[in-house]
Amino acid sequence: MTADRTPQPTPDAVGRALLQSYAERWRAQPDGDAFATASSILQPVLWTPVAGAPRKAMLKLARPGAAGDEERAGFALQQWWGGDGAAMVFERGDDAVLLERALGRRSLAAMASRPSPADDDHALRLLCQSVARLHEPRPAPPALVSLERWFAELFEHADAGGAGYLRGADLAAELLDEPGDIVVLHGDVHHGNVLDFGERGWLAIDPKGLSGAPAFDYANMLCNPSPERAARPEVLARRAATVALASGIATGTLLRWAVAWTALSATWHRLGDDPAAAARKLAIGDTATRLLLDA
Repeated sequence: MTADRTPQPTPDAVGRALLQSYAERWRAQPDGDAFATASSILQPVLWTPVAGAPRKAMLKLARPGAAGDEERAGFALQQWWGGDGAAMVFERGDDAVLLERALGRRSLAAMASRPSPADDDHALRLLCQSVARLHEPRPAPPALVSLERWFAELFEHADAGGAGYLRGADLAAELLDEPGDIVVLHGDVHHGNVLDFGERGWLAIDPKGLSGAPAFDYANMLCNPSPERAARPEVLARRAATVALASGIATGTLLRWAVAWTALSATWHRLGDDPAAAARKLAIGDTATRLLLDA
């Protein structure tokens, strides 16, 4: 897993050639500048279906390597949802996908960043509604990664990290051992991965393709869009209560998953040589731990 998703200005020559190849195969023309992240290359396009009028779409290409493998697994899950709660997949290949493009002007990150806590709570409730749709039972899911495998790097490196990592690893092990429902998980639900698709509403993008306890998909939203703000005790307590009410999951369970998730995320940042980002995530976990102790 890579923690670096910082967009780069332009893809390299190989990436541009692959984009062009898939665009030609799927009858798509560039409709904006291509850009790259650590795991993918993206190109806004105008897609002409076999029958019907041209549509604005997003062509997404998975990069080589482990991060790109996560993208490929996500492509399969995105297609499996069939546009129900997630962006529609128009075309899918081995290394690329052609997606419905978000054209709405609203942003959950902007909503949550407004001064009023009511706006922040509203954004969280919208995220919870999205997660509930994605968790609905559907037949024959694609291959998925278990949460036990997803947390493997935390378990492997916790001893070297220190107290915050060990606490997160211990809680993760406890949570993974608890009985309960196993569902298909998005794996990375936050304010930037549920977008405004206009009349189609708020839809998810960029799934990881995991399986496990439903509560896991609510942990990351507690930490976003501002880790610094999320680490404030009064903010995290309010946010956890809001998500608990919207999801039906106990506040304590959400906070335990938040401790586990932030330790895992911090591990990825630490392994990626970004100690500042790791510290920001651990600070949220520390706050969640204090709230649990005070409960």
